[in-house]
Amino acid sequence: MPRTLAPPAPTTDQALTAQALIFDLDGVLVQSNPISERHWRRWARERDVSYEHIAAVHHGRPTVETIREVAPHLDAEAEAERKEGREAEDTDGLTAFDGAHRLTAALPDGRWTIATSGRRRTATTRLAHVGLPWPETLVTADDVASGKPAPDPYRLAAERLGLRPQDCIVIEDAPAGVESARRAGAQVVAVTSSNDADALAAADAVVPRLADVHATLDDADRVRVRWEA
Repeated sequence: MPRTLAPPAPTTDQALTAQALIFDLDGVLVQSNPISERHWRRWARERDVSYEHIAAVHHGRPTVETIREVAPHLDAEAEAERKEGREAEDTDGLTAFDGAHRLTAALPDGRWTIATSGRRRTATTRLAHVGLPWPETLVTADDVASGKPAPDPYRLAAERLGLRPQDCIVIEDAPAGVESARRAGAQVVAVTSSNDADALAAADAVVPRLADVHATLDDADRVRVRWEA
């Protein structure tokens, strides 16, 4: 009597393809939220500013733009320089997210980069501390006139790769970053490391963890970003 074979289990893998992959840094490749909170709370106490107001608006945005919003009476550039200077060297509790080393090693140079709202000194210190590389095409808050949610960081990141934003996939964790990438024209995969799925609904896809995301070059030499739904 012939054996009855069970039907194959349905796959839940989903994917996007593009020419390159652009990572946000904080909240995507590195877990720096405790450091950020520590220094924002300290600054809020020193300047008698509501931390709750800061927490509602700062994630994914440059420090100087957050200060302009929550304390318009202060010199935002000077305050941001002071806060960023202290935070840049603080690596207490800083870790790489599961999947960060694998993903940055999966693609050759020129097919991925990083666009962060942090300053270059902060970004390179954090990457070095957790043992992650940083590409020559790295984009930081020092490189753009307007940070996230403006499209400038992701437009510049794509330009430095020799591509259009439409040719790139961005991995983000913050609504401001998702908006920035979408306004630039990129595809976006969001991870819920810092915000819930509803806050990231403007992304093309939302996944629970960076560890669920995989990147490879396909037979057509395109970057294929895959995740399990």
